[in-house]
Amino acid sequence: MRERIFNEQFFQIYTFMLIIYNSMRKTTWLGAFVFILFFTACTGNSKSKTDAKTNDAYEKGKLSVEEIEKKNPEKFLSVSGSDRRNILGQTVVKASIVNHAKMVDFKDIEIKLSFYSKTGALLEEDHETVYQSIHPGGSASFKSKYFAPKGTDSVGLTVIRAKY
Repeated sequence: MRERIFNEQFFQIYTFMLIIYNSMRKTTWLGAFVFILFFTACTGNSKSKTDAKTNDAYEKGKLSVEEIEKKNPEKFLSVSGSDRRNILGQTVVKASIVNHAKMVDFKDIEIKLSFYSKTGALLEEDHETVYQSIHPGGSASFKSKYFAPKGTDSVGLTVIRAKY
């Protein structure tokens, strides 16, 4: 597409210059000067338009990535952790949240904790909000204590939502 536009512009400039050259055949130096001046003015203008279009496309692409990350925080945040029992019989959950987004800082991340039995049956669900801000590529750790239901063997962690 660019080549076609460039070829059309070049053909128009070439035709225009031939007309000027034929009318100014007697003064060749002046004709050459007008030709060079006109040609540099036209090519410089199209380059700045191309640069502006490229910058606009880049900014639109950048904004769309940011919008996608803001709409789907659960796709760009991952949580992993471990659980153990303390002396009081509480289940202690230690976990880390990682922000895989490229542009968006996430904060106030809501985590769903699912308590499972040895057979994999869901016993209970609970929610925990981590009030930390995580920059792109960063991570945050948290620790929570729960009186888990009797028969709890494992805890599953899932990101539900986050603010930006």
